[in-house]
Amino acid sequence: MKLSKYIYHLLAIAVIVVWGSTFVSTKVLINQGMHPDEIFFYRFLIAYIGIWFCGKQRLWAENIKDEILLALAGIMGGSLYFVGENRALELAQASDVSFIVSTTPLLTTWGAFIFFRKSQNVLFYISSLLALAGVAMIVYNGSYSLEINPVGYALALIAAVGWAVYSIAVKKVESRYSNIFITRKIFFYGVITIIPLLWINSEQMSSPISLIENQVIVGNILFLGVLASLVCFILWNIVLRHLGLVASTNYLFVNPVITLIASAIFLDESITFLGIAGSAAVLLGVVIASKNTSD
Repeated sequence: MKLSKYIYHLLAIAVIVVWGSTFVSTKVLINQGMHPDEIFFYRFLIAYIGIWFCGKQRLWAENIKDEILLALAGIMGGSLYFVGENRALELAQASDVSFIVSTTPLLTTWGAFIFFRKSQNVLFYISSLLALAGVAMIVYNGSYSLEINPVGYALALIAAVGWAVYSIAVKKVESRYSNIFITRKIFFYGVITIIPLLWINSEQMSSPISLIENQVIVGNILFLGVLASLVCFILWNIVLRHLGLVASTNYLFVNPVITLIASAIFLDESITFLGIAGSAAVLLGVVIASKNTSD
């Protein structure tokens, strides 16, 4: 592997560290009284405004087909993904939702096979299953009570499918447009497609003035909007471009590891032996998979 490849692997890890920490930040905002939908709206709105300072860009794609793919990416990786995940957390246990959403790398692998004919060797699939098993150990982390909630599970699966479709859509247009342009379009379509839900649930939304007066809310919203969205989405699209669809998405298995650590530090949640063993399985699975990817 060339030295440049290692740089993009490090970028992928850096993004995952931030995204794994967003669980804690989002939970803090919900505890402060913010609605899940408005958290996403402000997060993407700040990112969309900020990206205009990254240089002048064209307004539209070269053709309608590409514009539709960019809209699909913005909906699937933006509004649909975050609404699906947040609403699932309201209806089902967080551990169950996290496990289902963490199937994204496997869904993306199969999507790459269907749309790009990118098949992988047996060792890759074994390592992916090892990472998935590790995720299962992490999200349960000593809790084995199951509450069956079909609607919550369906929403979590929709979120996972949404991110897989987002990754495939970006992969299809990445060679024709800059990372900044692609990311800006994703933010744009994410913002405009969440507006109808904000209008429907307007009575549950917070007053903008009350949000600004709360330093905890301002700090966490800026973290989610500037770092986790603006910076990380740009970096993630760079990673997708250089490491490939499957290898990049497989790093999402590491998300629960970061969330486990962040939750222990900031939310005083306990880490059990099962959680440690799961983290080791995830990291081992990702390392093996990254060395056995034909993408």
